[in-house]
Amino acid sequence: MEYATFGGGCFWGVEEAFRHQKGVTSTRVGYTGGHVENPTYEQVCGGKTGHAESVEVIFDPRQISYEELLKIFWQEHDPTELNKQGPDVGHQYRSVIFYHHGAQQKAALHSKEELEKSKKYDKPVVTEVVPAGTFYPAEDYHQQYLEKRGLSTCRI
Repeated sequence: MEYATFGGGCFWGVEEAFRHQKGVTSTRVGYTGGHVENPTYEQVCGGKTGHAESVEVIFDPRQISYEELLKIFWQEHDPTELNKQGPDVGHQYRSVIFYHHGAQQKAALHSKEELEKSKKYDKPVVTEVVPAGTFYPAEDYHQQYLEKRGLSTCRI
């Protein structure tokens, strides 16, 4: 099993995009990329922890590749928005790929470059590609949030 970690705005929708993929064994939402240990949702929403709302994906690379996970990530959010996704504004909603090893870094940078070359967007892709740090799971009520409420997306 391998880990992949992504931030693409509100973590509820990003998690839902990965949860039901064949080869994904589990997901959990949380916070990473900041400087505060064991942050709460309220602290992260306050924008002073440096953390991004993120999704940790555990997957079987024999069933789904990291490159396939990257494709899902790019489709799930707008990678041209800096510190904003939909109505959510702030550094905690940034577009970011947290890589766990060199092969993931290489794949993420290549994938980002290919997306930029595709000219799918009129604006530059601003997604950060940075090393994964400590992942702090969000509070239980955030885990599988949309499924618990019978929803499939955060989008209005």
